[in-house]
Amino acid sequence: MALVKGAHGFVLGPIVEGKQIDIEEFSKLSGEKRRRINETIEIYEEKLSALLRRMPQLAREENEEIEALNHSTVIVVVDVLIHDLFDKYSDYPEVCRYLNNVKNDIARHIGDFTERRETVPVLGLIAEDKDPMRRYEVNLLIDNRESKGVPVIYEDNPVYQNLIGRIEHESRMGALITDFTHIKAGALHKANGGYLVLDVIKLLRSPFSWDALKRALNANKITLQSLGSLYGVIDTASLEPEPIPLDIKLVLLGEREFYYLLLEYDPEFSELFKVAADFEENMERTESNVQLYARMIATLAKKDEMLAFDARAVARVIEHAARLANDAEKLSVHMLSMVDLMQESEYWAIKHGLLVVGEGEVQQAIDSRIHRFDRIRDTMISEMQRKTILIDTEGDKTATVNGLAVVDLNSFRFAHPVRITATTRLGEGEFIDISREVDLGGAIHSKGVLIISAFLASRFTKKFPLSLSASLTFEQSYGKIDGDSASLAELCALLSSLADAPVHQYLAVTGSVNQLGQVQAIGGVNEKIEGFFDICKTGGLAGMQGVVIPESNVKHLMLRHDIIDAVSVGEFHIYPVTNIDQAIGIMTGIEAGTADSSGKYTDGSINFRVENKLLRMSETREKFVKSNHPGA
Repeated sequence: MALVKGAHGFVLGPIVEGKQIDIEEFSKLSGEKRRRINETIEIYEEKLSALLRRMPQLAREENEEIEALNHSTVIVVVDVLIHDLFDKYSDYPEVCRYLNNVKNDIARHIGDFTERRETVPVLGLIAEDKDPMRRYEVNLLIDNRESKGVPVIYEDNPVYQNLIGRIEHESRMGALITDFTHIKAGALHKANGGYLVLDVIKLLRSPFSWDALKRALNANKITLQSLGSLYGVIDTASLEPEPIPLDIKLVLLGEREFYYLLLEYDPEFSELFKVAADFEENMERTESNVQLYARMIATLAKKDEMLAFDARAVARVIEHAARLANDAEKLSVHMLSMVDLMQESEYWAIKHGLLVVGEGEVQQAIDSRIHRFDRIRDTMISEMQRKTILIDTEGDKTATVNGLAVVDLNSFRFAHPVRITATTRLGEGEFIDISREVDLGGAIHSKGVLIISAFLASRFTKKFPLSLSASLTFEQSYGKIDGDSASLAELCALLSSLADAPVHQYLAVTGSVNQLGQVQAIGGVNEKIEGFFDICKTGGLAGMQGVVIPESNVKHLMLRHDIIDAVSVGEFHIYPVTNIDQAIGIMTGIEAGTADSSGKYTDGSINFRVENKLLRMSETREKFVKSNHPGA
């Protein structure tokens, strides 16, 4: 019998005289011979069927033995190749566990390394063949081999992906695919074990970044998720990398108002950020600090490869630092402003063909910077010269005072005089702040007006009711007014009206006043003096013009050199005062007057006139009430 493999499996065929016969030859045999052959075929077909039923099991056993043999062989081969790595990373259990997994995975997928791989055309394109070695690549997220000490990372663009990391995708045959090699590190990964420095305003401007950062800090781990899956926008299968333990110190930099806003409105902020450092913007202007400042200027010049600054140039830079601090006893530590000034000074020195930066170049840089921003100031001065804006710098006027207002354009501050007028008449003690009545006056300014009314009542009407109605306003003012730095000027205008005492228009006044008549410090004193000086200078300095300021502001004076020169030769004056009596005496040229033991003021003095005027108003009001209400 012969075992033949046919189209439908194995079959048995007879062999006669050493030759396999076909059906035609078989039919020619004798009946007895055909019967014996059929019986034999039936016997062997039963045995063949039993054997064929065992073939799958035998094939499985054979494959298992081959796989076991391959596995043991591969393990032996890979063990030899990977042994050095196990020794090298023996102190890192997670690395050793990973290497062991790699070894077993290679053994399980040995067919990927032995079978021939082919590219398959799909839709006219050639599909990329997947490299079996790709699964064993290492995606090195962070490499600190060249680092010295713990990492200190500043992230300039703290968007979500730059903080937490991202999973990138590549386009293949019209589909976006990804794997672990497309996982990219974020700033938290880079700074892990060290320090991460962020600008708080940039962080808060980046959508989702603040919440993601807090989640990472609260959980002490970095969980990399795409925004689409995190917020349920895109619900597709993707990678879910294992969270990475986080050990980090986070430093937020920003203006102090952001600290207080977060402290107020974010309950988690105080739990996560427990250490606050509020840096001073100025330093004391002591002799030792001035020496340190001069060395810092030299260091900055050397660092940025600038020209050297001579001693007078260094002194001018330090003087400008005091001006930026708005205090003669302090120095600004805003380094960016100093560097900008030094660079522009160097520019002018180079343009002049100098090898060293001098005082003149520093001054030219300061003047050039002002010139680039002073269009609005020059326009206002021009309109005052043309009498479009009514400001007098000579003569006397009753109830009219030159106050001073500051305009802050962020990069440039200047001041200009503003006419303040007052009117007084018989009334019931009401003071009308016209700006407040039309919603152009702020709360602090209104507070100043109320303080003025309290001062007048306290000083002059202790024995009779205040029967005055007064109105105060900033003339030709069409914007918002706030602050109390004009309260001294407003009080002078009121006293001038009540005492019928003209005020010198060649003087301006600034300062805050309290209920006791004491003059208090205000801001922008340098700009205010310079603003009035510029107006007076355009019309010619007559030797009488000047500004009345609080004595407590003297330490803040850091004036321009031309004003200092004018004051030194008597062309311009600065009058520090401590109370309203000194101020009104200077503004009117009339003594304010002091009260004797009986409480009466000096005859003819400002206080004497004001008290008599208020007393007459009270008597007039009393007569008016009795005449209109006989029973009262």
